[in-house]
Amino acid sequence: MIIDRAHVRWGIFTVMASVIAAVLYAANTYPDRVHFPLPSWLGPTPPLRGNPGATPLGLIYGTVALMIFIFAALIGWRRNHPSLKVGRIQAWLKAHVWLTILTIPLVLFHCGFHGGGPMTQFLLWLYVVVMLSGFWGLALQNLVPKLMRDYLPEEIIYDEIPYIRERICADAQTALEELAQPFVPEHETAIAHAGGGTAVLAGTESAASLVKFLQQEAMPYLQTTDPRRSRLRRQQLSDDLFRQLKLQVPESRQPIITHLQDLCDEKRRIDFQVRLQHWLHYWLILHAPASILLVVLTLWHAVVAAFTYA
Repeated sequence: MIIDRAHVRWGIFTVMASVIAAVLYAANTYPDRVHFPLPSWLGPTPPLRGNPGATPLGLIYGTVALMIFIFAALIGWRRNHPSLKVGRIQAWLKAHVWLTILTIPLVLFHCGFHGGGPMTQFLLWLYVVVMLSGFWGLALQNLVPKLMRDYLPEEIIYDEIPYIRERICADAQTALEELAQPFVPEHETAIAHAGGGTAVLAGTESAASLVKFLQQEAMPYLQTTDPRRSRLRRQQLSDDLFRQLKLQVPESRQPIITHLQDLCDEKRRIDFQVRLQHWLHYWLILHAPASILLVVLTLWHAVVAAFTYA
């Protein structure tokens, strides 16, 4: 969900609703400071009980927050049923973001800025985990697309990445086999005809050293899905290594080295996209189950409170 101008109305609504909730809470809790008349059905001011969540206004805050929790938890169900005519998915996402933000003042006013007993404290900490993971996911959804636009020439369809990796490895193996064929640079061939066998041997050893590097560095890097231990995962270091390699081969073989370098660059971009995709989706591993648990425990909290203060 990208936060843009389309969210202005939702933002204004959330701010206004938070201000109204704050004014009602202050008028109910500190009537000597905030002279704002409240209807009698909200009970005496200040509340007679020490638990603000048990007051009529506190119950309203808690009930509205619980309804928002349930609605927010239904976003997964709505995504899995896109054909249902119960509002556009984008509208659900906007409501999911801003209504859950609205629960922050509602929860604080419901509990009166106090943790209460162990169960209530656990519920509040679970709420903090859900909100922080949600804000983290929202930040990633706004940051990751920008990173992709800035650092990736084009975004690859995620499901096609395994096939592209196979194609890169196949191309690299073909290039490596071509490069591994015996060769003697032209100037060394002339020296050999003149009796300079040492120069030919040096060229052969250089080629063997080059192939060894490509087999031990380039191919493992192209074949692995966890390139953290490879020197080629860093753009600058990779450019320096390939620049040195090009000095060891004749001009006729340099296009092969360039092709291998391009394959490594493509692999690096794919790895970067995979990391971004993981950032973009893996936060849900914490957020989704924590949200469901929050709804279940909040319902239990409401039932227990209803019997306790009945």
